[in-house]
Amino acid sequence: MATNKHAVIRYKALDRCFSNFGRRFYIDDLIEACNNAIYDFSGKTDGIKRRQLFEDIKFMESDVGYAIELDKIDDGKKKYYRYTDKNFSIDKQPLSQTEAEQLKDTILMLNRFKGLPQFDWMDEVLTRLEDTFKLKANVDSVVCFEQNPYLRGIEHFTALFNAIINKQVLSIKYKAAFEEANEYILHPYFLKQYNNRWFLFGLSHIDGQDKVMNMAIDRIVSFEPTTVVFIDNKNINFNEYFYDVIGVTVPYKKEPEKITLRIDRKRYNYIASKPFHPSQTELKDLSDEGTIVIRLKLVPNYEFETLLLGFADSVEVIEPQLLREAILSRSRRIIEKNSNCADVLHD
Repeated sequence: MATNKHAVIRYKALDRCFSNFGRRFYIDDLIEACNNAIYDFSGKTDGIKRRQLFEDIKFMESDVGYAIELDKIDDGKKKYYRYTDKNFSIDKQPLSQTEAEQLKDTILMLNRFKGLPQFDWMDEVLTRLEDTFKLKANVDSVVCFEQNPYLRGIEHFTALFNAIINKQVLSIKYKAAFEEANEYILHPYFLKQYNNRWFLFGLSHIDGQDKVMNMAIDRIVSFEPTTVVFIDNKNINFNEYFYDVIGVTVPYKKEPEKITLRIDRKRYNYIASKPFHPSQTELKDLSDEGTIVIRLKLVPNYEFETLLLGFADSVEVIEPQLLREAILSRSRRIIEKNSNCADVLHD
């Protein structure tokens, strides 16, 4: 069985060929039909070869696949292929055992999200799937996803998601930390979860420039659709946008820096098994019996500082100096807050 992500697309293409009795489809025609379908779906031109085609046909004929009955009709030195029954189509077939098991596994996984505000639309979909395919599964939960159902603003999730999908420009009243609420016109592009919070990213005109704006949805006071023409996102690949940072804050026009940290050996195994960043490497020539020195390449931001402070007694910032000073400054404030607090519990 072919297991790559285009397999179903090929099966559908072959099904259309086999059920078309108005034309003869030879091997080369079937390969061309599959490759055209793949190109239409993905834009990729590196299609399949004869071996893959024969594997696909073998799978479709098997009981594990679609159990198709196929006539392979001689035409000189070649053969053309069509269904034995001209009324047959894999689209008319009931689910195979393999498909039923895969769908059941999918339903079991999706059920973990039921009841969460941002996935309320899923409840109806799952109920229909379970009823249509008789796949109701009453099992105990075996997977737990980290969620915060009490997060303020989570009720906005579905509407914001729909605004992105429908390319709807929004007027948003947003209250950033330590600031008064302000109105923004935002072209919404992307939603990202970090540290159990959701963030909305989009294009907004700020300080005379079009910039990508990041809004925590728990700080959105209100929003409404506008008649402003939507500006498509043609410049940012959000799959790569966050690579050079920890978290969701991407400093404007800042380039990645070399970060060097000294870590106590007793904590290093944890950090090695859960790296701060994909760029993390160990500098063995600078390490000693008590410490390990590592290097990263990223753009320092508030989230990275906070991450380092979580290892405050085990990690030292060697460079850059600005990051070292930022950590020292925040550490001093922590000490001051906890050293000078009033003894209110004993009043």
